[in-house]
Amino acid sequence: MAGQIVLKRKIAAIFAADIAGYSRLVAEDEEETLRRLAAYREVVDDFIARAGGRIFNTAGDAVLAEFPSAVEAVRCAIDIQESLRTRNMAFPPNRQMSYRIGITIGDVVERDGDLLGDGVNIAARLEGLADVGGICISRAVHEQVANKLSVQFADMGAREVKNIPTPVHAYRVAMRREDGTYAPPLDKAAKRAGLRRLVGAIALAVVALAAITAGTAFYLDHRQSQPAQPDAAKAAAEALARLSAKPAPPPRRAASSAAKPASPEPAAAQPGASARADHPAPAPSATPVAVEKFVPDTVPFVSERTRIALARDYVPAPAYKAFATTTIGVSAYVSGQPSEEAAKSAALEQCQQRAEASNGPRKCELYAVGDSVVYAHSKPPLPPLPWVRHDPSTERAFSAAEMPLVRDAGRARLEANYGAARRTKAIALGPGGQFIYTVGGELVDDVVRRNLEACGAQAGAPCMIVALDDAFVVPVPTVMKATGFFHAASHAAIAPEAREEVVRRLEAATSGWNAIAVGTAGRPGFGLSGDREETAIGGALADCSTRDNDCRVIAIGPFTVEDN
Repeated sequence: MAGQIVLKRKIAAIFAADIAGYSRLVAEDEEETLRRLAAYREVVDDFIARAGGRIFNTAGDAVLAEFPSAVEAVRCAIDIQESLRTRNMAFPPNRQMSYRIGITIGDVVERDGDLLGDGVNIAARLEGLADVGGICISRAVHEQVANKLSVQFADMGAREVKNIPTPVHAYRVAMRREDGTYAPPLDKAAKRAGLRRLVGAIALAVVALAAITAGTAFYLDHRQSQPAQPDAAKAAAEALARLSAKPAPPPRRAASSAAKPASPEPAAAQPGASARADHPAPAPSATPVAVEKFVPDTVPFVSERTRIALARDYVPAPAYKAFATTTIGVSAYVSGQPSEEAAKSAALEQCQQRAEASNGPRKCELYAVGDSVVYAHSKPPLPPLPWVRHDPSTERAFSAAEMPLVRDAGRARLEANYGAARRTKAIALGPGGQFIYTVGGELVDDVVRRNLEACGAQAGAPCMIVALDDAFVVPVPTVMKATGFFHAASHAAIAPEAREEVVRRLEAATSGWNAIAVGTAGRPGFGLSGDREETAIGGALADCSTRDNDCRVIAIGPFTVEDN
């Protein structure tokens, strides 16, 4: 029947997110909040698309998405929260913009691409139970992911939520702490109950030990046994005192004469500052990873020279040994130490001493202890190969004043430090305006890789090489203003059914200027392989006008754009 509404039922993992305190942020500074919301939404949309999810509804700061897999939904949520956490470090606490995320699995009804039903409602209620910057999942999701993701969960129990007739059993997902470790957040009631259980267990131990004969040995540490105590009550009292005492941190040892620093990085290698604020680069986006064997060729951030030194000196070195690095490749390793703790301390100390003299991120972190990788973060995200694609029709001389997405302070730094610097040099740019640059490098491929790794760790998303030596190597718009990275597969202005065509046609247009325009219905127009920016813009608008109304250009080359 004509006009009949088609309803389709299915089971899906539903993801609901919105920004905590969004109304207050808008009231305090509307323009800045909306600008940051657009940048954060681009990060969220990109992670959802890469995880196989689909955004089916948005309203203001809220996002609703579906995933075919609960594992991918939770992994995506963790990636989003970690990426945005690093971005928030550039702002004072009262101006940080953090999402709450709720995830459930449920039976939903699909109507014209939108999803309705209890699954959507429960996800929204779970989002309300989440901590600021946190994730809350239902029991059904927990059952699916508990043994598949290397994170911990805190059982919140059954919760009464608005407009849901039965209680919802909820779990919090542990988020990374500032020291890089993961621990589940516990409710105060759970903490008190745990303390009561501990006190009760200790009391029982005291009573039991008082009845034990004098020859019984008491073990506190699984590595060392304590000698037998003639007085069982005295042993119990001493055990109770040790249980209540906090363990002392391991002593920091100076590097021994056998300590050997890694080969120094080129003195001319310098990082760029974040375009959003002059601050040390935040920690890389983090997801727990399985223990892996140390392989020098896969170590990120460091130069090829350091990788060779690691293969030559570190790998065959005797225990105890450790290797530490920063995201810009300042590093050090030691071997032949008296203990594992001494090796860790010595590597961090030597790395930190060298990092203090650098202009970029100064936090050293352990990458390897012995022959095992212990790095707390995932490898930095990288774009697909090739990382640099030369195209004479779009390449032009580098100009700091025309650097896209970067603020004036960042452009001034590039003008002072990049333009006249010696080769080999490159600039990697992140989707939020973060950038890293290196000058005076030796190998082009090495400089490109290290810049992308350092930038990806800072941005929490893949970056792109925009300049190599003295030329822009991507089409940089000048007629229109670049506002972010363009991702056709997730761009909200393009009709969902047309996104695949946009992706396919852009992949086929491997040279020249490319522009995309859309109208009110989201139907795209293409201006591909143009010899100039203006040619591509005109072609996109003309093509769009044959399919849609009120057309506007949304992308030029790899960038989203707006009118200057």
